[in-house]
Amino acid sequence: MHGAPLVGWLLVALCAATGAYCLLQMRGEPPGPGRRIAGAEALMGWGMAAMAVPSTVLDPRPWGPAAFAAVFAVAAVRALLPVRGAGLPGHRLHHAIGALAMVYMALAMMTGTTGGHHHTGQTAPGRMAGGVPLLTGVLLVYFAVYVVRSGLRLVPMTDGALDGAGVRAVDDAEAGAGARAGAGSSGTGWSRRPELRHACRLSMGIGMCAMLLAV
Repeated sequence: MHGAPLVGWLLVALCAATGAYCLLQMRGEPPGPGRRIAGAEALMGWGMAAMAVPSTVLDPRPWGPAAFAAVFAVAAVRALLPVRGAGLPGHRLHHAIGALAMVYMALAMMTGTTGGHHHTGQTAPGRMAGGVPLLTGVLLVYFAVYVVRSGLRLVPMTDGALDGAGVRAVDDAEAGAGARAGAGSSGTGWSRRPELRHACRLSMGIGMCAMLLAV
């Protein structure tokens, strides 16, 4: 990762935490589109965490970039396949764009510099210093817009989620649902809170912007 190792470790922590939450969400979802979306987001979070590890700790070349590219190329194709019950087309398209961005950054790692990760050291003869500036710029604009939209969706949702949580708490109290909450059902509800889901998507969008800036 280009820049200070601290930035890389912050990205690792952010993306790993996001991926872990998406795994919890996937576990709490019934079989269907919700589980597929959570699984795709978990893969993206953990993949970004692995790619953001500073090169002073782990240099994934020569096999690492090819493995990243292969995994996320498959993820992009899978996201675009018209599978019945695969979720909204907008979600599938966004996951495909994110996976292709990961493929692009993995290819930049292979064709970039020789000293550590793809942004440190001397430029190899006949190789690019990183990615293609135009493509990097297009992806940066896309994810920047996505971050802004996710943030705008998150702000009103927090208030609405709190109001809805208050109504549900009253209903549960009237129905005598306290025992079920103590039995462990609250963990599943926590993993499926919509505001946390949007916060994770916002975090992954910010992480993607930071990683593209280093290409």
